[in-house]
Amino acid sequence: MSRTLHFESIGGASGDMILGALVSLGVSVDELNEELKSLKVDPFEIVVDEIVEQGMSGVRGEVVLHEHHHHHHDHDHDHHHGHDHDHHHGRHLSTIKKLIEASALPDPVKSQALDVFQKIGEAEAAIHGVDIEKIHFHEVGAMDSIVDIVGSCLALEKLGVDEVSIRNLPQGHGTIECAHGTYPNPAPATLRILEGFPVQDVDEPFELVTPTGAALMASWRTAEVPVIGSRAVKTAYSFGHRQLNGRPNLLRATLYESAEDQTADEVLVLECNLDDTTPELVGCLFNQLLEAGALDVFTAPVQMKKQRSGILLTVLCLPADRDRMLDLIFAESTTFGIRERLEKRTVLERSFQTLETPFGDVRVKIGKRGGKVITASPEIEDCRRLARENKVAVREVYDAAKKEI
Repeated sequence: MSRTLHFESIGGASGDMILGALVSLGVSVDELNEELKSLKVDPFEIVVDEIVEQGMSGVRGEVVLHEHHHHHHDHDHDHHHGHDHDHHHGRHLSTIKKLIEASALPDPVKSQALDVFQKIGEAEAAIHGVDIEKIHFHEVGAMDSIVDIVGSCLALEKLGVDEVSIRNLPQGHGTIECAHGTYPNPAPATLRILEGFPVQDVDEPFELVTPTGAALMASWRTAEVPVIGSRAVKTAYSFGHRQLNGRPNLLRATLYESAEDQTADEVLVLECNLDDTTPELVGCLFNQLLEAGALDVFTAPVQMKKQRSGILLTVLCLPADRDRMLDLIFAESTTFGIRERLEKRTVLERSFQTLETPFGDVRVKIGKRGGKVITASPEIEDCRRLARENKVAVREVYDAAKKEI
């Protein structure tokens, strides 16, 4: 089974909203609170409440900070001033890195959280025009943001997802107030973090996506949508703390599962018309594409403009192999452009079996659908070899194998 976590951001995304969504999908808030104790920061608690907002039931998450005098452990100098130190001065990136590295959290969680902080640090440094080490994480160095980020990364790990998909994030307009004064909305750091990320303009004068929310999404996102054929297994509705004017302040998160043997999968189709590449060279390219991992390659004769004869070259490959295929086609042919489209294909589950024939063993390719054998065909290479060895026609060996099937 492969699992995809798909986010739909209606009202934006903040650390609290993301954390709430993950807890609502089944991560234990008690386990999170217990395991995050290994972060040597002031006492806190993640609280996720069930609420009804605008006629929809969902959750609202929050990191609640506890006052010091309830806790008598860890009273070193830094701890005494922790609260003040957090909220008014922020922390340096190096301090936050040490906190995370010194914790007892799983390594993947540490590296994911460090990546998120690095993203925010780089954005802030670029905007304020200072060295990343001089950056004071005001909003983000605050205790609750540290817990939001590390807690979300830990919760994601606990959900055991393979992909995180989201189409786009909404952005508002106007101005917002923050530690440095009045800023344009979205905050410069948020925009910087979301460079290259699809956004949707909405008519709301509020900060919809916080730098924390942006960095988590940008760091996690691996796809736009779940793979074709996935099934939704659980949905969470997580609300933010403020009311928006024209839309619910809501982040929806859905867990999808898809069977590992992807009988419905996506293939990339690459195509170009060749009218001035010698056919022998097309033949060479044909084989090179197959060797480079193309799923299938075929050519068809076509009539081009002025009725010149040409060749239509079509390549099927996995989306991940796109660049390699494009490089090969451009290098080995005279084409100036390659068309591409994603297509869905349904394939039979394949397996091989070896059958005995009077001429020797022949491998047979078997195609099943829903556990039933739909088709079986002898491997022609085996038939050819046995025909040579037995000095008989290839068709005789093929028919003998068909009979065994």
